[in-house]
Amino acid sequence: MSRVLGEVVGRTGEEVQVERGPLGPVQFWRGQSRYVVGELLDSWVETAPWWLRGEGAVGGASVELVAPREVWRVEAVRAGRSRMSFAGVYDLSWDASGNRWWLVRVHD
Repeated sequence: MSRVLGEVVGRTGEEVQVERGPLGPVQFWRGQSRYVVGELLDSWVETAPWWLRGEGAVGGASVELVAPREVWRVEAVRAGRSRMSFAGVYDLSWDASGNRWWLVRVHD
């Protein structure tokens, strides 16, 4: 099962700070907690739903909301904990237009 995190300013997710390496995220921070990426499981590009795509903005939607975004699925563990017992799977999304990272899904 996975949880999609709540909406923040028209975006789904929770803003996080991410350190990115050559292959993708290597660690991220949720508030004061640091998570270390143990394994990159997958990556892809998500595009806006077809009803939001089009020339410029559709129905008043901003270009930021319809721009494609890069997503990485990672296995990570909170710093200081054992990967064997406490690892979780997280989807991190890069918003290039806003120069921000979002934690968009947590998989249970």
